[in-house]
Amino acid sequence: MEISTSTWMMIAFVIAMIFSIWKMYPFLVNRTLEDDDTGEDAHEYLVNHMHKVLQTCETTPDAKELHEKMVEHEEFDKERHWRFNLNKLHQLLHKHYVKYPHLSSIEDIHKEIKSNS
Repeated sequence: MEISTSTWMMIAFVIAMIFSIWKMYPFLVNRTLEDDDTGEDAHEYLVNHMHKVLQTCETTPDAKELHEKMVEHEEFDKERHWRFNLNKLHQLLHKHYVKYPHLSSIEDIHKEIKSNS
């Protein structure tokens, strides 16, 4: 039994395709990194942490003071949120304002947290 040239080409193509998929597989797997701070769980952690910090404040801080207090707080996870900066805080606040339209400033959040505690 003789195998034709087109059959050999098809076998070589299938083997090459299997080999290339095997080599590309590590790039296709989408795992969450340990220090990923872009997910929904990280967002909830930062919002809860912001609420804790605002609850301890007597007066309403501005964004820069709030950022400093959040980073300096003993419960802040510096390993996971090492990228947390003032810009990330502004994004966090903006998402918070969109989710709760009756809040439009840090002062509003602070008043609501103080009234609920």
